[in-house]
Amino acid sequence: MNDYQENPSAWNTHIRFMRTALEEAKLAMSKGEVPVGAVIVKNNIVVGKGHNMVETLKDPSAHAEMIALSSACSTLENKYLTDCTLYVTLEPCPMCTGALVWSKISRIVMGTLDAKAGACGSIFNLANHNKLNHKIELVHSILEEESASLLKNFFRDKR
Repeated sequence: MNDYQENPSAWNTHIRFMRTALEEAKLAMSKGEVPVGAVIVKNNIVVGKGHNMVETLKDPSAHAEMIALSSACSTLENKYLTDCTLYVTLEPCPMCTGALVWSKISRIVMGTLDAKAGACGSIFNLANHNKLNHKIELVHSILEEESASLLKNFFRDKR
């Protein structure tokens, strides 16, 4: 029996907010950006959201997670995101995971894993590295097919 069979409300919450992240990813795709979306939630309220804006802003750091992180910190007027959850359609890269560790975010819920640049368990696990002063709870494979499909279709169309 998995945790969601014991606690279906957690599963429903993850699905609901991952759908919001997927809407952000679709917005990114409509702008020609890699379709990754992110939302940050505290007490079941979205306090920050973002989608990839690397091409739009001509900024390699303008990943969905970084945009959502800045938005949430601004909303909460705090550099720390304790008791917050990030919902993101693709496993964060090392840059984003590092920023999330420094923000002291409590949980990252991912759609699909990133076998090329993932830093939350796929290639690296910076979210739970023993040398860092904060560890993040990780949940993966929430609406995985939808998240992966957006990325596959985007890159297929690019070719």
